[in-house]
Formats: sequence, C-alpha cells, structure tokens
Amino acid sequence: MNYDDLADLYDHQYDVYRDDLHFYAGVAGKTAGRVLEIGAGTGRVTAFLARRGVEVVGLEPSGRMIERGRERAQREGLTLDFMQGDMKTFQLDERFPLIIAPFNALMHLYTPAEQLAAIGNIRAHLQPGGQFVFDLYVPRFGRMNTVRHEGETFYAPDGSRTDVFLVQRHDKLAQRITTEYHADTTAPNAALRRRHYALTQRYYHRYEMEWLLRCAGFEPPRVTGSFQGGPLEKASEVMVFQARSGGGTN
Repeated sequence: MNYDDLADLYDHQYDVYRDDLHFYAGVAGKTAGRVLEIGAGTGRVTAFLARRGVEVVGLEPSGRMIERGRERAQREGLTLDFMQGDMKTFQLDERFPLIIAPFNALMHLYTPAEQLAAIGNIRAHLQPGGQFVFDLYVPRFGRMNTVRHEGETFYAPDGSRTDVFLVQRHDKLAQRITTEYHADTTAPNAALRRRHYALTQRYYHRYEMEWLLRCAGFEPPRVTGSFQGGPLEKASEVMVFQARSGGGTN
C-alpha cells in the first residue's frame, strides 16, 4: 500500500482521532527506554508521545507521510525522529523495550508470509521480555458496492469545500476490504475537482492473530476490547493486543 498520494486526505480524516492516544501514552510512560512506533504515518501518535516526554522513533514506509510528519513537528515545536522503512525488512542495531503499531498498521500485511516476516522482525527488535502493543479494528463493515458519504466534509481557508465519498469492496476469501475514496473539492467559483484513492486492508480475527503471535515467538497476548480495558465482546470496535517476547534468542 503506497500512502504517498493518500497522505493529505489521511491527515484530514484522522488527525482528530484521539481514542488511542492516552492508551499508548500510558503504556509508553511505564517503559524505560526508547519506543519504536510501526506505521507512524504523519506523526499523530508520535507527536502525542513526544509531548509527554517519551523518546520515540517513528518507522514509516511513505516518504510523503514522513514529510507531513516533519511539517507537523516544525508547526508544533517538536523534534520527531522518523525513519523510512518497511516493517517486514527494517534493520536497526537497537533493541527496544516497547514497540507499538497503532491504528491498524498490521492490516497492510496481506499474506501469512508477510505477516510472519513482519511480526518476527518486530520481535527481533525487542529487548528480552520486551512488549509489542497494537490495535486492530473488529471486522464489521457497512453496505458493500454502494457509494456512501459518512459525514466527512472539510473546508479550506480559500473557501473551497471537500466532500469524501467512499465505496467498499469485500474479498471474503482473502480477508481483504478495499475502500475507494472519491474526494470532491468544490471551489468558490463552483469548479469541481475529483481525486480518487484506493486503500486495501487485510483484516484479522482474534484467534488468528493470537496464533500468528505465538508462531513468531511471543507469549500468549493480553487481548482487550477497548483502549480502556475490558473483554473483547460482540459489540467491541477494536481489538487491543499486548504481547511479550517469549524465551529464546531475539
């Protein structure tokens, strides 16, 4: 998944999302040492942690996302440490006490081979007994193959208005959901410009992810159904995993 073209829309859509921020800040605040964030994007979580005194390294494959993250750092008077790389193949000399992958970052691993490569590589970058913490959404979708407007309207300083419409397509056998975004920007003179983006995610079920973690050498994870804790239930919107690196050589 190439986020370079999606970076600007991504910021508009998700920069105000705050459900996970205090959870990750709480986990990181109990950790002694630097934290590695997988899929840092434009630094939404990275900046929040840095403002709270956490020393965090943000790994992100998209160069444009990193550019946006550095613009954020300059705007907010922060020093953010970004590194461009793929979670499956990045290599650092450093080992971390905590690695986090917020906001569905693992959903960009589309095959079992990619999943195990990434999770195994993450474990290899943990200190002995280090913790890997991440969240995934519970796979529950709206009506397929139907154009929807879900209330996403953005206004620019020049008076233009952008409405985001989406169409989702579901490949149940591959456990993939593709969301096609149509961003329609209407200028003050009524001229219309449409941009099209496609985002494909590979969703997971709870026990599938538990087995992937075990196969990669992690201990049985703690799984909760919200960022506030509590069991994973039918009505839960997210699955939050906290897994410690198991015995053996990292």
